[in-house]
Amino acid sequence: MHILKQKLMAVTKYIPPPRVAPPGAYPSQTKKVQEENPLMLLLKRNVKTVFQECKMIAVVQNNASNAEDMMLLKHRLHKHGITVKFFPNQVMQSFLNDSVYSSMAPLFIGPTVLFVSKEPKAREMLTTLRSSPQMTLLGACIDNTLLSAQGVVSYSKLPSVTVVQGEVVSGLTMLTSRTASMLQRHPAHLSALLQQYVKQQSSEGEPEAEEAT
Repeated sequence: MHILKQKLMAVTKYIPPPRVAPPGAYPSQTKKVQEENPLMLLLKRNVKTVFQECKMIAVVQNNASNAEDMMLLKHRLHKHGITVKFFPNQVMQSFLNDSVYSSMAPLFIGPTVLFVSKEPKAREMLTTLRSSPQMTLLGACIDNTLLSAQGVVSYSKLPSVTVVQGEVVSGLTMLTSRTASMLQRHPAHLSALLQQYVKQQSSEGEPEAEEAT
């Protein structure tokens, strides 16, 4: 009778239903993948092309520059082979986060533009920016090296590759001329010493020949 009572109590025991969490209390287990629209993909390809073809990509903040000022700035930069590019920050951050240039992503906050050139033109860019106080340089990637605004200023003070090459060629030419001069000088000096020695020997031999006669 005792065993039957235990079984009956076990069968009739109240089991509360599981508590259901309110919607949004836990993150969804299925990850939502946001598909990029065709325009976003096209712009990202254009950004990729810019980073592949240009050795200088500078990020500049546009502080309420009007259309006329921007046109004048474009014209001044174009004289130095620098082009102004406009890309939405969302496009830039999407491209940078998946690339080796991810450290540049924090620069794209607020209205920004790109100053790009196929060769580094830091000195020319800084000189042009002096006439546009509403444009602020935030940083740049020059020769695959990320630089701050102060780093760009320091880079602009370095001598150009052409100047360095000229100094190296001038130094090598000077060393070559000195080497050639030394090579020519020592044989001539040695020849003069030998001629002097021969003269001394011949002059000493003449008195001996007279005494023998």
